Amino acid sequence: MPSNLNSPVTRRSFFRFAAGASALATMPIVTEAHLAFAQRGRRLGDPNHGVHIDSNENPLGPCDAARQAMLDMVPKGGRYFFDMQDDLIDLFAKQEGLDRKAVRVYAGSSEPLAYTVLAFTNPSRPLVIADPGYEAPMFAAERTGAKVIKVPLADPKGAATHDTKAMLGAAANPGVIYVCNPNNPTGTCTPRADIESLVAGAPKDAVMLIDEAYIHLCDAPRSLDFVKEGKNVIVLRTFSKLYGMAGIRMGFAVGRPDLMDKIDYFGSNFMPITATAAAIASLKQADLIETRKKITAGTRGETMAWLKGQGFAVTPSESNCFMLDTRRDGKDVLKAMAAKDVYVGRIWPAWPTQVRITVGTPEEMMTFRKAFGEVMAGPAAARLETPGAHGGRFDGGGTTLWS
Repeated sequence: MPSNLNSPVTRRSFFRFAAGASALATMPIVTEAHLAFAQRGRRLGDPNHGVHIDSNENPLGPCDAARQAMLDMVPKGGRYFFDMQDDLIDLFAKQEGLDRKAVRVYAGSSEPLAYTVLAFTNPSRPLVIADPGYEAPMFAAERTGAKVIKVPLADPKGAATHDTKAMLGAAANPGVIYVCNPNNPTGTCTPRADIESLVAGAPKDAVMLIDEAYIHLCDAPRSLDFVKEGKNVIVLRTFSKLYGMAGIRMGFAVGRPDLMDKIDYFGSNFMPITATAAAIASLKQADLIETRKKITAGTRGETMAWLKGQGFAVTPSESNCFMLDTRRDGKDVLKAMAAKDVYVGRIWPAWPTQVRITVGTPEEMMTFRKAFGEVMAGPAAARLETPGAHGGRFDGGGTTLWS
């Protein structure tokens, strides 16, 4: 059935949905979990094995209210609760001052991210993305035959924000301009004025895809007002990060209804009632965002201060991850850390000496410090200077994400 529960299922819409589903039959949706698993491998995929600070997960898990809501739904799991999904959309739309017709619910934000790229890029309309940036949109662009244009972050040794001026000039006719704010993997926030200039200056038919997976962890202004103003903007939200529901899967896509209609073509599924109940309960916790943001910021700040005290540079993150310049081949550092049962990463080709670190619990970060200190005290397999970022078509880096 179509993901938009506001519309009746007509014969025409059913067959349109079926055609979209058929087109996607051979396309896995790439997520942070896929990318981390490809790095770890099956034996190390168990989160109970060692310290995992490589997937931008929230070790706090769902809040107490969300846990109870899921427990209450389990005995009812043999039935569909059609109204719950509408209730979730209504609650979110009311809290954010949105027209509910602009909101779609998905199992996380990975599906609408991929669908937006599929809907609005093609061989003549490229994807413009920051480098380093979250890789998932590039996998979707491969399916449409779209060129991927990577734009180096501005001042990578300082602010490490999106170079919005360069992104505007990167392509004459972009299909999608993707901004992750705060950025994954750097954790840095791009100023609101820069995003406003990007939205205002983008070609008329280009779609701005603003991924706010990590927005609750920082003080940066939100971007939903662009949708309210009718701009060519789609905003993604997820419960995977601050809300601690990465393994439960729940998220939103928000955009002008005509834009949403185009990504509806690719379909969606009925959301699990446990995930829906957890999301509703989470949104109703008035102090949850500020409380968890403070917890993450405290652990992040202590870890980054320790690293700086040891002479290592880190990106000025406002999120639950940051990039650490090891001054060595990052792949070697990753392997050496894994040998100590501490799993960090990934490595981005543009910054080969840097490794992404996820903020875990205080205890996990102390274990990380000890292991990292030991690794860096040992001999370096290779020492590299970080070269300039590169652009061009995404080649997947030889990583196998599925079989």
